[in-house]
Amino acid sequence: MSAEDFTPTTAIVTGSDSGIGRATAVALAEAGMDVGVTWHSDEDGANETARLVREAGRRAVVTQLDTTDAPACGDVIDALADELGGCDVFVNNAGVNGGPAFFDTDWETWRTTVAADLDGPFVCIQRLARRLVDADRGGRIIAVTSVHEHQPRVGSAAYDAAKHGLGGLIKTLALELGEYGITCNSVAPGEISTPMNDADDEDPRAVHRPGIPLGRPGDAREVAAVIAFLASPASAYVTGASWTVDGGMLQMGPQAGSHLTSDDWRRA
Repeated sequence: MSAEDFTPTTAIVTGSDSGIGRATAVALAEAGMDVGVTWHSDEDGANETARLVREAGRRAVVTQLDTTDAPACGDVIDALADELGGCDVFVNNAGVNGGPAFFDTDWETWRTTVAADLDGPFVCIQRLARRLVDADRGGRIIAVTSVHEHQPRVGSAAYDAAKHGLGGLIKTLALELGEYGITCNSVAPGEISTPMNDADDEDPRAVHRPGIPLGRPGDAREVAAVIAFLASPASAYVTGASWTVDGGMLQMGPQAGSHLTSDDWRRA
């Protein structure tokens, strides 16, 4: 099965109880896919996502997933794919944010962050990739990373390391899985108005961010739109790429982009 012959009907989106994950689950449902929804601590949020998927006319299956519980988290993905009746598209969105500065990062914090953002995703992606190869129908693997996959931020040692690692894993998978018609890409959001960023239900277009060239944070649906493209037949010749969705922040440096408090730089 070649990548261009791929026609997806099922998807799993981890961490889809809110934010980017929820927006992605809905976007994939609108594109004609049944969706597996996972949650870590917000079951009500996951059920609301499932309701929106069903409202879009597609089937939803909901389960709890803890990516720090590796390798057992892989069993959850296998069971979810079985209940869903297969999985053509896997979106690894679950993870934890931020972390203290390097010297303030204790071993437990380091291990928890790397487990959630890299170890668990590795296990889940590997399980799903085996299923895609066995099914011989092609597939899409997409990891939601961060602009910090590309540039670090002070005070996020463990997070930066994990996101760099996840981005590197996806690039390696693009090399190894291409012969099976499976494409592997990352999506690297900048500042997006989501619960993780303490901006639930906030309209990003009403927020001024001088340090972002487009002048505002992003909407989760704007990230989901890129993921939906990468999950579609239209992206057949795209693999091993990392798509930044950040309003231009990466061109400023994420540290500067989120910390600048005036627009004076625009006239320098």
